[in-house]
Amino acid sequence: MTPHFGVPILNVIPGDKHVRPFICLTGLIAVLAIAASSPSLGQDRNVGIVRDAEIENIIRDYATPIFNAAGLDSDTVEVHLVNDSRLNAFVTGGQRVFINTGLLVRAKGPEEVIGVIAHEAGHISGGHLARFQEELRNAEAKSIISALAGLAAGIATGDSRVAGAIIGKGTDANLANLFKYSRVQESAADAAALKYLDATGMSSRGLLDFFKLLQREIRITGGREHPYLSTHPLANDRIAVVSNHLALSRFANAPTAKNLVQKHSYIRAKLIGFTEPLETTLRTYPIEQKDIPARYARAIAYYRSANLEIALPQVDQLIADQPDNPYFYELKGQMLIEGGRISESLVPYERMVELAPREPLLRLALGKAQVESRQSEMLLPALDNLQAAVRMEPDMREAWRLLTVINGRLGNKGELALAQAEYRFLSGDVKAAQALAERAINILPTGAPSWLRAKDILSETKRQRNK
Repeated sequence: MTPHFGVPILNVIPGDKHVRPFICLTGLIAVLAIAASSPSLGQDRNVGIVRDAEIENIIRDYATPIFNAAGLDSDTVEVHLVNDSRLNAFVTGGQRVFINTGLLVRAKGPEEVIGVIAHEAGHISGGHLARFQEELRNAEAKSIISALAGLAAGIATGDSRVAGAIIGKGTDANLANLFKYSRVQESAADAAALKYLDATGMSSRGLLDFFKLLQREIRITGGREHPYLSTHPLANDRIAVVSNHLALSRFANAPTAKNLVQKHSYIRAKLIGFTEPLETTLRTYPIEQKDIPARYARAIAYYRSANLEIALPQVDQLIADQPDNPYFYELKGQMLIEGGRISESLVPYERMVELAPREPLLRLALGKAQVESRQSEMLLPALDNLQAAVRMEPDMREAWRLLTVINGRLGNKGELALAQAEYRFLSGDVKAAQALAERAINILPTGAPSWLRAKDILSETKRQRNK
């Protein structure tokens, strides 16, 4: 993945001027080219994507006004959570924004996260990734020419040091130009972010706070910012730009909506409870702290430590305090399932879906519990929930796997073949998906929606196999 925000992952240290700089540049080009062409998140095994309906919805609340201000269709921009404690966010092709969980935890309020999202929206709106790919191709071509010239000179003189010197000078220049181009894009994204924040009536102070946090992070980790060998502008320069903007903006002191502040406190509590050891969570949210986010974090932490006798009463109290919060029922159902009490989990899960029927992840959770309960009367409700999930999110591979189980038990041979085709296709097994789609077409009623979907899969698998 190509990072566009946060601490640069690439540290270039001037050193040996021979072949090593060429390897650094071509390695960078290869990594960035592969990242930019990655077809989907689910297929990238190096990025730990986490799914959570509550957090995804809150991030969507943060992002939608910004995307609208940027002229982007908020329904088509995908926002994904990365299970990574580092302070980072980035974009990839296909209008996809990735936000590290570490950024969400470290951000003290929603303003900082919204500022980051505005920056990433600037990259998408500006078409920066496509332009950067073109710049990479140019840099790669120039590096190859430089390498060939160096090799020719080395052969002519019989001195390998001549070859190394020529290669080193050429690649150093190309790398510096590439980084300069990246810094220009980052500055443009910062400027766009300030514009979008003003357009939505949001203060840019959150972006300023984030840049200050970033600056502290660089200093703590012992990093040194080089004005020419960095993919990003210097943190001091970015802080100055935002500070100057705040001095002129009429939204400099605009308050953040209280509901967003509250939602962010839930995000932090949830992530800390799930990702930190119990002792750390209890230090962050001591027992005497009685607000809902603190109790939420502690309930999760006790559950993650296998202390259900403490966790379950705490989540019951949260439900009593907020009986219309679907995510508290989700947490209780999850606790019961992992405690081996699958049948008991159905009651909170059913209430969860009643409260949030248009959440595909919640439909998936209920459908999976219904299947795993192994109660025959639960098969049809599970079928309904999983079909609803894939209507809302067609690429949900686990839902298709469960649909193969249900249709197999119900004896629906055509729907079974279709679900298997969907699952294999999403797993990257194009050959098997093609065969299963053909089987579904031969069984399903001609012209039925499922038959048409099988035809679509067949066409796509043939296209991919004939590339």
